[in-house]
Amino acid sequence: MSGFDLAVYCAEPERLEASRALAERLGAPLLTGAEGSCWPRFALCYRDGCLKLLDAAAIKLGGLCVEVDPRPGEQHSYPAPKKDLIAQAVGRKTHAIIDATAGWAQDGLALFRMGYQVTLIERSPVMAALIEDGLRRLSEKDWVKQRAIQAPALLAGDAISLLSDLAGQAECVYLDPMFPPKRKKSALAKKSMHVLRDILGDDLDREQLFAAAWAAAGKRVVVKCPDYAAPLGGKPSASFQGKLLRFDVYLK
Repeated sequence: MSGFDLAVYCAEPERLEASRALAERLGAPLLTGAEGSCWPRFALCYRDGCLKLLDAAAIKLGGLCVEVDPRPGEQHSYPAPKKDLIAQAVGRKTHAIIDATAGWAQDGLALFRMGYQVTLIERSPVMAALIEDGLRRLSEKDWVKQRAIQAPALLAGDAISLLSDLAGQAECVYLDPMFPPKRKKSALAKKSMHVLRDILGDDLDREQLFAAAWAAAGKRVVVKCPDYAAPLGGKPSASFQGKLLRFDVYLK
């Protein structure tokens, strides 16, 4: 996270204690709006009932949060149909999945909504705080409470180390590592992905991550990667191709 600049911004007086606790947890300064124009590159802020990540250009507007509702095109029923590429890759009969590179947790939450048991791992303390808030909001959803569904578990830390303690606990380990971007971009990435890259950088240890995932997985490792990237674990057992990405499946 070279050059990463973060503060916690308290915009609502009633969230002062929660903001102070978060700032202490992350070792970040706490801002209340009286600091003039000396804003950091990013700020975490409790706003609109959730924890949001703001950038310096829009410190008092908008913000990004972990979205827990179904994505566009997804059915709102639970469990959602296991019909898209990610479901084919992880296996429709798979029960437990470890998402070892959670990021914004969108793939992990989509798998959760399909009925899989999901464990999320996130190495960035900032992203882990955002995911933790998202899981709190998820657990308060009526459809989750009425069905007594257990929200995904979250482990904050380095997946390479954590996976060794999770060996055999899931049939599938899912990886979505950060690959270097194409030099010539064919399309603009979403802002959330630009921000994620700013926070995390490229996963230069992705080969070691794959080895740890292979050792921990009960039946398969699935790697989500851009279409231009070489297979991370050598020739996959199967591959499911989308428009700009693919899911490489490695069966044990």
